[in-house]
Amino acid sequence: MSNIGLLTVTHDPMGKNIKLFMELQKELEDIYPELYITISEESSYTLIDQIQKSNFKVKVIPKKGAAAARREVVSLGLSGHSEYYHYCDLDRLLTWGANHLDELKLLTSNLPSCDYLILGRTERAMETHPEEWIETEKITNKICSLELGLNFDITAGSCLFSRSSAEYINEHSKEKMTDAEWAMIVHRIAKLEIGYAPVEGLEYHEEINGITRSLSELEKWIARLKLSSIISETALTTGK
Repeated sequence: MSNIGLLTVTHDPMGKNIKLFMELQKELEDIYPELYITISEESSYTLIDQIQKSNFKVKVIPKKGAAAARREVVSLGLSGHSEYYHYCDLDRLLTWGANHLDELKLLTSNLPSCDYLILGRTERAMETHPEEWIETEKITNKICSLELGLNFDITAGSCLFSRSSAEYINEHSKEKMTDAEWAMIVHRIAKLEIGYAPVEGLEYHEEINGITRSLSELEKWIARLKLSSIISETALTTGK
């Protein structure tokens, strides 16, 4: 077993992922020697209780957005002994484990050769997403790719990185969105090597990865466009 710790976050007031978490709990505990999660205090009490009974080291936090939760879990993860980390949003991880468990096991069985490995989506996995996600993320990914000098899909919510990278991220991360920020911290400030790997497991399933509140089609497009703009600006300014 390689020494990769899992870092994940969730905000799940409806407890929609309780059943899938329970189904995959043992598999996740077998894959990762150390598991860390930050979970919003507004999440389902049943879910919080279930995760607290698992091997996860849990920190319940106020709901202040995904970036704040991600920073909290990096800090939590550094309290352990992992030499490498796999960050993945919990809903993404559960989708991955439910549909492509063998790929997840293979990915985490060896330490990457670089300090920060961006995990993106294969063409097939990307096409499972809503149109407003696909089209707006094309712009973000193009801008980030121009900055890094390679073609990346940086907005899939997952990456692998070394403890050294985690320490730089813990010290410097402060933006509203971390998708591009973390990679740029490692690239520009730490000056460590960035790599890329597309995976099948970061596919989209409405019942797991969809937004629970109802939005009109126009509102969905505007919301994704705003996210794209924030992440793109972060790619440009972080570490400069």
